[in-house]
Amino acid sequence: MSKTVVVLGARNLGGAIIDHFLVRGWNAAGVARSQDTLAGVRSRGALALEADASDLDSLRGTLASARERFGSVDAVVNAVTAYRAPRGGAAFGGGELAQADLEAFRGWTVAVAEQAFVFLSAGAAALQESGGGALVQITGGSSQRAYPGRGLWAAGAFATRALVQAAAQELRGQDIHVALLAVDATIESPKTEAFTRDQPREALADMDEVARAVSFLVEQGGRGLTHELTLTPAGERWIP
Repeated sequence: MSKTVVVLGARNLGGAIIDHFLVRGWNAAGVARSQDTLAGVRSRGALALEADASDLDSLRGTLASARERFGSVDAVVNAVTAYRAPRGGAAFGGGELAQADLEAFRGWTVAVAEQAFVFLSAGAAALQESGGGALVQITGGSSQRAYPGRGLWAAGAFATRALVQAAAQELRGQDIHVALLAVDATIESPKTEAFTRDQPREALADMDEVARAVSFLVEQGGRGLTHELTLTPAGERWIP
């Protein structure tokens, strides 16, 4: 029986991840709210599942539907962009702390951490039902360090990393591999094209390379598990 991967956030990077697993012979499903994104999932040959990936009950029901359709869920990948930028043109990442307000904190920090919790909680329950598997949380370089003006975003990414570390330890003995994939660069995609068109491609992360990194984590055996992996393009500055 073919294995099944469910990808949360299935438009750009998520779509590339779905394509990668389909080529490898996996069943694949994409979770999204947008009808355009769901149509794109179907056009790739994957199962389209309409759900809110930040709502615990909604995601639990969706993963149960995927398991019922395919017989098991063997991997769940979180490629959701979870921040909710406040209205009013606030600075990307939340801005300087002295000028930020609680709305910015909730949008850049709380929303990110909450969605990661929903993914890990619902994903763990689904894999427990299937007898094991892998959970891969994709995040950015802000999970490694904070920058001025983006402290709120980093706080959400740090919280995400902490939740993944806890889940990895809690689930290790249940044949569930939990990993954090930190893409320490802007990912080249239609979403980022407007502000990256003048940057050298070597400085941008490639969606196919990220998909291959996800596959590496998902398909690791029990005698060699990676719980944190950082991907940095050659043209981007690498900070140890």
